[in-house]
Amino acid sequence: MNQIKKLPLTNLGYGFISKKYIPKGKDEYHLRNIQNRSGIAYRNLSAFEIEVLVKNGNTTDNWNNILVSDAFNPELVKACKFYGLIRIGKLEPYFLEYNDFRVPVGLYNSTIISSDFGDNVAIDHVNYMSHYIIGNEVVIVQVDEMKTTANAKFGNGIIKDGESESTRIWLEICNENGGRKVIPFNGMLPGDAWMWSKYRDDKALLDNFIKFTETEYKTEPGYYGKVGDRTIIKSTNILNDVWIGSDAYIKGANKLKNLTIKSSAEGRTQIGEGCELVNGIIDFGCRIFYGVKAVRFVIASNSQLKYGARLINSYLGSNTTISCCEVLNSLIFSAHEQHHNNSFLCAALILGQSNIPAGATIGSNHNSRGADGEVIAGRGFWPGLCVSMKHNSKFANFTILAKGDYDYELNIPIPFSLISIDEEHNSLIVMPGYWFMYNMYALQRNTFKYKDRDKRYEKIQHIEYDYLAPDTINEMFSSISLFETLVGKAYNEKFDKDSILTEEEYAAIGKKLLTEKNEVINDLEITAPNLENAKRKVKIIKIQRAYDLFHSMIRFYGITHLMAHATQHNEFSMKKLVADLSRKRLERTEWLNVGGQLIPEEDVLELRKSIRSNEIKSWDAIHEYYVEEGERYEEKKTLHAITALLEIEEITISKVNKKLFTEWVKEIKNTKQWMVDSIESSRKKDYTNPFRKMMYDTQEELDEVLGKFDDNVFIKDQKAELKVFNKNLNSFAKKIDN
Repeated sequence: MNQIKKLPLTNLGYGFISKKYIPKGKDEYHLRNIQNRSGIAYRNLSAFEIEVLVKNGNTTDNWNNILVSDAFNPELVKACKFYGLIRIGKLEPYFLEYNDFRVPVGLYNSTIISSDFGDNVAIDHVNYMSHYIIGNEVVIVQVDEMKTTANAKFGNGIIKDGESESTRIWLEICNENGGRKVIPFNGMLPGDAWMWSKYRDDKALLDNFIKFTETEYKTEPGYYGKVGDRTIIKSTNILNDVWIGSDAYIKGANKLKNLTIKSSAEGRTQIGEGCELVNGIIDFGCRIFYGVKAVRFVIASNSQLKYGARLINSYLGSNTTISCCEVLNSLIFSAHEQHHNNSFLCAALILGQSNIPAGATIGSNHNSRGADGEVIAGRGFWPGLCVSMKHNSKFANFTILAKGDYDYELNIPIPFSLISIDEEHNSLIVMPGYWFMYNMYALQRNTFKYKDRDKRYEKIQHIEYDYLAPDTINEMFSSISLFETLVGKAYNEKFDKDSILTEEEYAAIGKKLLTEKNEVINDLEITAPNLENAKRKVKIIKIQRAYDLFHSMIRFYGITHLMAHATQHNEFSMKKLVADLSRKRLERTEWLNVGGQLIPEEDVLELRKSIRSNEIKSWDAIHEYYVEEGERYEEKKTLHAITALLEIEEITISKVNKKLFTEWVKEIKNTKQWMVDSIESSRKKDYTNPFRKMMYDTQEELDEVLGKFDDNVFIKDQKAELKVFNKNLNSFAKKIDN
């Protein structure tokens, strides 16, 4: 049966903190007094004020425990029941208005237990409010229950004094079996979650992460819930153990429990109708509406959940939108889109700039004996409509999966690829370089879009949105080597199958054929083992075109950064430039995507070492490291680009001269022109395709619906950028000297 205690009414509002947890010389309000930073000077009620309050139908267990400011107006407090210590700020005869919702200043028709109020609040029909600190000009209307418990943690995975480890909240991200679980905390960044979930074999590192989190927060019980200035809460059922920043807007929520809701005038967070949010942290500028259910979660800044979305045991990166669908046990980096009711994402690490469409089922465990499979998808992951995909699978950056049931595990190391299934011949088809060949418009526009939509309140981690960056360039290098080996093997299989060669010999044959653009490649069946866990063939198509494009894009990346470096350092003399770069470490290294921030792998290893050795002692120090790495990123990226250029050219820096530089300038001018032409042509197909045009009876109707092609703002901007690019190239070419 329900264990209901009967205690004296005089105890209501007192004893919030057990006596054994109250420090010597302190009272049960010592933490509350620290939290209340209003600066209001409180006093006792006058006899006249008490008389007015009684006349207005207010009651209390002790009028001496109601403290008020000098500007308190008792006429604005009616039909309220007060218990415990109550402190009330200025009350003036005004009404507060927000979006045509008007509420008179004052406290009305409410039961209030041991709470503080700032100036000119509007509290009406709050059936039960207990242990909250309310800011200035806050509106709280039609709330059923609003209470804070002594052991409130506000979504942080900490343990209060006297609690057992079993009460701790964990996020079981990336894997359903909890093997990669992390402790959520206010201020957790995607890089933190990634490192914590990734390096499970580094016990000292994990122990320090736990220590950082536990020392970040006080473990003594007795902290009050808080509602910041100018926050509006109306028509909401339950708010328990919730800390809310300023300028938030909460309307019609069903249940908010054990949460930190960060909000400010610059980053306003809004929560709407029918939402049920439990055990979570919500960063600045988030919008959560219409029947969302979220349990054990962290949502980074400027993200949206709406239309019945389900988010469970997951970290959701910044600038992300999830609607309707279900996301479980996942770690998602910045700029993720998932809009459709019948999409499902489970036990996945998604590295950002991704889009999960209708009917997509990402992460079925049906091929495992336990719920322990995982998916890792590089940034730019775009599965198609009705894709069904299994654990374990791993994808390079900017992979597209065409519609289909992918019944076997996949390991796709080739970036910018389109993956599809040839049902007729029972084979998997990989088209490398698909984005460059057929969708430059989307590729380039997405880079611009993601940067433009990055409205994070605090940009601690430097997020890379460009599709040409150290991670993708390194993948293209690996793919070029793979192409050479596969072509060499295919050639040998067709013309000399009896001879068995080394991997290096196969690669040499393939490199020669691809470099010469030998037409025999068109007659070869290029297959790649180990990309799918199945017996059917995996075919690589258009490999010559992809090989050439990857070379071209690496060169473009390298030349543009080399030019930028020369311009920045005013080094137009090739001798001076070469001498300067010769003193630098020109070695192409591996990079890691740490929560959307690209960092050299060797630097991440040093970071881990510093954490293990206690040289770095807090999450704040790790976040300072992210900021410092972000400030160094462009320089490191430039050196990576120059190194990549030298490697693809197969030369050393000493071989760079005016003649070569002049050739490079001409080359990237042509490459940039091709890129802009490809952007225009890939978009123009939407206006010329007869199956698109058949929807419109006239050209005028098409123009009204789609907009005139010639008016496309993005294409206009790209053409304008091309003119500036060419102008700068011409200027640079005139300055270079031996």
